[in-house]
Amino acid sequence: MRVARAGFAGPIVAAIDRPDLPSALALARSLAGAVGGLKIGLELFVAEGPAAVRTIAATGLPIFLDLKLHDIPNTVAGAVRAAAGLGVALLTLHASGGRAMLEAAVRAARAAPSPPRLLAVTVLTSLDRADLAATGVADAPVDQAVRLARLARAAGVDGMVCSPLEITAIREAVGPEPLLVVPGIRPAGEALGDQKRVMSPAAALAAGADLLVIGRPITAAPDPRAAALAIARDLAGADPAAS
Repeated sequence: MRVARAGFAGPIVAAIDRPDLPSALALARSLAGAVGGLKIGLELFVAEGPAAVRTIAATGLPIFLDLKLHDIPNTVAGAVRAAAGLGVALLTLHASGGRAMLEAAVRAARAAPSPPRLLAVTVLTSLDRADLAATGVADAPVDQAVRLARLARAAGVDGMVCSPLEITAIREAVGPEPLLVVPGIRPAGEALGDQKRVMSPAAALAAGADLLVIGRPITAAPDPRAAALAIARDLAGADPAAS
């Protein structure tokens, strides 16, 4: 496990998917000490803006800002510079934005006083082969994910976001160095929701994931902290290095 390299104390990153800052902050505070970091996505960022990032970062947990940037290179570079000023540890952009966009983002991140690690999103975990075909991509999700991972690595991006089903193939394609951050994590017995390519936390970790993004199994639980701690115990039992 290389979670310490990314500034995370453990592999579990809880997705703070809340529509307002008070409820998001309460959830974040309840998870302090139970997870390795927190993910802030589009819902909270659009509702509350950069102030939400600064406020939740004050809990002391590293922040994964999941905005999935995808635009022309100049616009994405500007957004990366702005996000870097928030002190986030991780920031996402779509690999499908192309090499020029990815390279512009890398240059912007590296020029920042506190550069975030950039993660290229490969294929969303809500998509399957039929969904990709509807967008004009004939390949299976694993083949498209590997293609985009190689593109991102060539552009200098620090890591990739992929479904757990693509971990092994992407590791083989890009080597051990890039950080692999994996959503689509569902403990046994949990509902899939809108996810289609999923895996259990222990299996994803064993396959080579560095960080596991876990949302509803934690945040929709009656006691989110207890749910996070239970997953952490299961991971520690499966792999002592995960604790």
